[in-house]
Amino acid sequence: MNPSRILIVGGGFSGMSAAIQLRRQGHAVDLVEIDPGWRSYGAGISLGGATLRAFRTLGILDAFLAQGNAADGVQLFLPQGPKVADLPTPRIAGPDVPGGGAIMRPVLARILADATRASGTQVRLGCTFTSIEQDADGVEVSFTDGSRQRYDLVIGADGLYSKVREAMFPQAPKPQYSGQAVWRAVLPRPPEIATATMWMGPRIKPGVNPVSKTEMYLFVTEPRPTNEHVDPATFATHLRSLLTDFPAPALQAIREQIGPNSQIVYRPLEGLLMPRPWSSGRVVLIGDTVHATTPHLASGACIGIEDALVLAEELDRTDALDAALAAFEARRWERCRMVVQNSARLGEIEVAGGDKEEHARIMRESLMALAQPI
Repeated sequence: MNPSRILIVGGGFSGMSAAIQLRRQGHAVDLVEIDPGWRSYGAGISLGGATLRAFRTLGILDAFLAQGNAADGVQLFLPQGPKVADLPTPRIAGPDVPGGGAIMRPVLARILADATRASGTQVRLGCTFTSIEQDADGVEVSFTDGSRQRYDLVIGADGLYSKVREAMFPQAPKPQYSGQAVWRAVLPRPPEIATATMWMGPRIKPGVNPVSKTEMYLFVTEPRPTNEHVDPATFATHLRSLLTDFPAPALQAIREQIGPNSQIVYRPLEGLLMPRPWSSGRVVLIGDTVHATTPHLASGACIGIEDALVLAEELDRTDALDAALAAFEARRWERCRMVVQNSARLGEIEVAGGDKEEHARIMRESLMALAQPI
C-alpha cells in the first residue's frame, strides 16, 4: 500500500507495535490513547519464544534483554517440593536468545512507548474518537479534543472493552468471565529461581518467573465461580492463604514475603474470540479487541504484537486495501483461535481439577504451534 495516513486507536502493546512497523514502511501514523498518563497496569508478564521473535522483528529485543529476563525451560514441581519435569522451551527467536522470559508490564510498555515516539508516530494522549464515518475512499474521524481528520485506514487496538469494536460491530460478542482469576505480585528473586517455575496443585497453580536480575513475579490462578469485587485490603492475606497447601520450602519462603509492598494485582480472567470478519471497509481490529485470551499459554501479548507485524506485512504487499485486510485475517485467524480456545480449555481443566494428561497434551501441542512461523 502506498504511503498512507493511518490512525491507531489504543496505545497498548499491539497498537504501539503496529505504529512502529507502519512508520518503517513510510506511512503517516497517528496514535490516540485515552489514558493521559499512557500507563500500563500490572505486575510481571511471562513471554514465550514466539514473543521474543516478534521483539526481534520490532527492534526492541536488546532493550527487553537489558531490562527484563530471558531464560530457557520451565521447571515443574509437586506441592510438597520434588521436581517432576523440566519443560524445554525452543529458542525460536534465534540460537543466541533463550526460549522464554518475563518482564514487568510497565517496563515493557515504556520500551514500546519509547520506540513508538522514536518512530515518528504522532501520539495524542487523553484523546480518543467520537465518530468514525467511511466513504468510498477514506475515513473521517472526529476526536474528543474537537479535531477532525481524514485517514486511509483506521486500526482498532483499544483492547478487551473496545469502543471501536462497539461502533463498527455492534453485534460482536462481549467478554466472557472464565470462572478463574489470577493473582500476581512482585517479590525479591532468590538465587535458586533461574527460570519460570511452577508448582502443580490439584486446582491452584502457583508459579514464579524472574523479571530482572533482582526481582521475580508470583502468579497464582484460583477458581472463582462468580466475578465479584475483591477488597484490596484483603489481597495480601488472601494470596498467602492460597499457598497454605503447598509445603514446598521454596514456596513457603515466597509466601512469607508477601506483604503490603508486593504490588499485588488481582484480575478476573476473561476471554473473547470475535468471529470473522475482523474488518469493515477501511477499519480493522487487532489484538485483544478481537481475541482476548486467558494467560495459560503466556501468549496474549504475543498474538497481539504478531497481528501488528502481519498487518504491516500484508499492507506492504499490495495497494488493494481489501485484499491486504483479507490476507491479514486469513493468516491470523487459526493461530489466534487456537490460543484463545486452548487457553480457555486449560483453565476449565484446572478449575475442575481435571485430566492432567489432557492438560499436558494441550500445552505441548499449543507451544509447538506457536513455534511455527507467522
